[in-house]
Amino acid sequence: MAAVTMGEAATTDEVGVTPMPGEKSVDREKTCPLLLRVFTSYHRHNRLDEFERGNTPPVELKIYTWMDATLKELSSLIKEVNHDARKRGTFFSFRVVYPDSRKPIYRMRDLGTTCTGKKGLDDNVSLASAKFTIGDYIDVAISIPPGPGGGPPRGDRRDRRPY
Repeated sequence: MAAVTMGEAATTDEVGVTPMPGEKSVDREKTCPLLLRVFTSYHRHNRLDEFERGNTPPVELKIYTWMDATLKELSSLIKEVNHDARKRGTFFSFRVVYPDSRKPIYRMRDLGTTCTGKKGLDDNVSLASAKFTIGDYIDVAISIPPGPGGGPPRGDRRDRRPY
């Protein structure tokens, strides 16, 4: 895999990506990659109104990849630029953001969830199998587990004043 930085383009070039059953394999040596615009946020997805009127959320990664790229592959690229997300137990919730065909608004739909350090059911979901269309955006909610290096555990009352 190539190095990724925020706001810069990177490529996925993982060898041996196996397609889902019934899905065509992409020859990454002969097929031109697409530009995937990925928007990330901590603990929540970006709001749909952040995509309106030609605007986009502020934190964006531009990744050159192919339609057979999996959610696990995309989460690995996000971890390259987001050091906090490398922590074991970090969840990546993926959604596709696409324009409505009848109204001038955007819609969102879930793609799946991956977890750092654990195998999951959605790891091998590819862009193609999720009916991704070139030009759509990917929105990722990154949930870092509480504890050392990930902030205080939720419900931690040490920082509260006694009444």
